[in-house]
Amino acid sequence: MASVFEIGNITVGGGDLFLIAGPCVIESEEHALRMAESIAGLAQTLQLPYIFKASYDKANRTSLRSFRGPGLAEGLRILRKIRQQVKVPVLTDVHQAADVPPVAEVADVLQIPAFLCRQTDLLTAAGQSGRAVNIKKGQFMSPWDMRHAADKVRSAGNPRVFLTERGASFGYNNLVVDMRSLAIMRNFAPVVFDATHSVQLPSAVGNGQAAASGGQPEFIPVLSRAAVAAGVDGVFMEVHDNPEQAMSDGANALPLAKLRSVLEQLLAVQRAVRL
Repeated sequence: MASVFEIGNITVGGGDLFLIAGPCVIESEEHALRMAESIAGLAQTLQLPYIFKASYDKANRTSLRSFRGPGLAEGLRILRKIRQQVKVPVLTDVHQAADVPPVAEVADVLQIPAFLCRQTDLLTAAGQSGRAVNIKKGQFMSPWDMRHAADKVRSAGNPRVFLTERGASFGYNNLVVDMRSLAIMRNFAPVVFDATHSVQLPSAVGNGQAAASGGQPEFIPVLSRAAVAAGVDGVFMEVHDNPEQAMSDGANALPLAKLRSVLEQLLAVQRAVRL
């Protein structure tokens, strides 16, 4: 069964829902702080444990011309300020083992991107950091094979690992979510559902013409409700105050103005399932 552990004052795997949310990438210090404060305030009102997320570097963007973020040093400075000023745990991606030590000094959760979920050196380095580790399930991975990814982190003596479902490749330009994967993976680790990447349409134009992914954010509420009903431990959402102007993944982001309504629905579903 899934293990139970703490991230700050948040219990992961204990039955209470928690939220991971924020912009895809750090666009600026001002924007990241504003988003963190807005989401944290809403989460506090709803009594929903909250972890802020944003990436200092998006190393797997579709196009070479796409914005990647402020980089390691500046990104970690901003994340540290959010952690101290907003007083919430922070999560960010790591793409290579060499980045793990400096990131672990700042972030409460190290996130392994989906495309790197089988990279042994990266997973063991993240485990050795002692920080909690979130492994995104690759679009190419079966849910049962994610046990091996979790075991790589645990081999470093770190039991604080959870898995995030973000859909499986369905043809070239679509993702689908098999809700059975949530129950399968929860047999060996706590599970989070990524409600926004699951509605992404990678390089949706086709024939190599798209420089960025598309998305269907209108399906975020229905998929996240289904995931909570299936018993996930947390929900991951990329949230932006102006998705049309977002510098990364705006096409599948949830508008900040809609976040409260969606979270209220998820909490209602969880209460109903517990009855």
